[in-house]
Amino acid sequence: MKRIAILGSTGSIGRSTLRVAESYPERFQIVTLAAGSNLETALEQVRHWRPRVISMATETSAATLRSRLRKEGLNDVEVVHGAAGTVRVATHPEADFVVSAIVGVAGLEATYDAVKAGKMVGLANKECLVAAGELITAEARKQGKPLLPIDSEHNAVHQCLRGGRIEEVERIWLTASGGPFLHTPRSEFASITVEQALNHPTWKMGRRITIDSATLMNKGFEVIEACRLFHIPPAKVEVIVHPQSTIHSMVEFVDGSILAQFSVTDMRLPILYALTYPERIPSEMRFAVSDLRHLDFCPPDLKKFPCLRLAYEAVEAGGAKTVALNAADEVAVAAFLEGTIGFNDIPRLIEEVLDATESGKLESIAQVLAADAAARRSAHERVARSGRSTRKTGRLRATSFA
Repeated sequence: MKRIAILGSTGSIGRSTLRVAESYPERFQIVTLAAGSNLETALEQVRHWRPRVISMATETSAATLRSRLRKEGLNDVEVVHGAAGTVRVATHPEADFVVSAIVGVAGLEATYDAVKAGKMVGLANKECLVAAGELITAEARKQGKPLLPIDSEHNAVHQCLRGGRIEEVERIWLTASGGPFLHTPRSEFASITVEQALNHPTWKMGRRITIDSATLMNKGFEVIEACRLFHIPPAKVEVIVHPQSTIHSMVEFVDGSILAQFSVTDMRLPILYALTYPERIPSEMRFAVSDLRHLDFCPPDLKKFPCLRLAYEAVEAGGAKTVALNAADEVAVAAFLEGTIGFNDIPRLIEEVLDATESGKLESIAQVLAADAAARRSAHERVARSGRSTRKTGRLRATSFA
């Protein structure tokens, strides 16, 4: 019986993890949950799973949940809150596997502490490895525990690497759908609306990740993740546009052999893989090979999508640069969604923040969080200036890249 803690239990990955656990009750037990601010869903999850501990985002939401549980006679569930509560969920002595699925750096400290506590960790949080991947992977090596990727692309790489040693790898290929603007001329990017950017052709995702897919920043984050998870240099990680999203990733070996992984586009499959590793167990999720018609591939256009270039530059520099990349992107995407800046302003703002950030090595999670806060302040200042410029001109300012 594997005892599971879920960081981000009310999000899509958290809910999918619970569905997997429900399908295999003889294998998995849910012992702790971090539910964020979704009170009603948290209440439903406590009723169903009866965890030892559940953490809410704020003291107020924790008090409300505690009161409602008391009225229902569910007094044996400990309710905690905030960053300390999330750490408690992640390091609970009864949990032996932690699913890290909190969006952003909010789950960073808890994920690191889970690794430090000797837990096996399934990572569905890009930001943890982008901001503090060097620290997290070093601690995992020290503890002798694998970090198991849940993101479909890195999960696919992990599966392909079972066919060879890491020193035999020539190149990792990360596939990208290309987003909604794959065929949109660069000249039209300045007029892209929020509604257009949220209309992803393949996936239904959260708002930030959907915009990141539209700018290809999401794929840039995945490059950084791959470098850190698999301990390979950026030069050995390539992005290739594959609109059908059939192949999730490929690994090319030094002898020229290429292993590709494809499966149903259902996040339950990589979750199941991570939870049962190194085993594989039967599931009902099947890919209809007869449905394969054709597979298209093309290189990404770094002039149209400069965010991908910025990610490569950040991981080459390392240290605080990747922290700043993530922080600036989060601020820029939020500003675009609010209508404060234009689509073309997203990479411009990120590049400005990166240029203003020193690439010094970060030795602790506290230093990572300090660098994150500094980059966010820098990004917010630039957004504020853009907002003032917009109010003066009465329109959003467009930016083109040479």
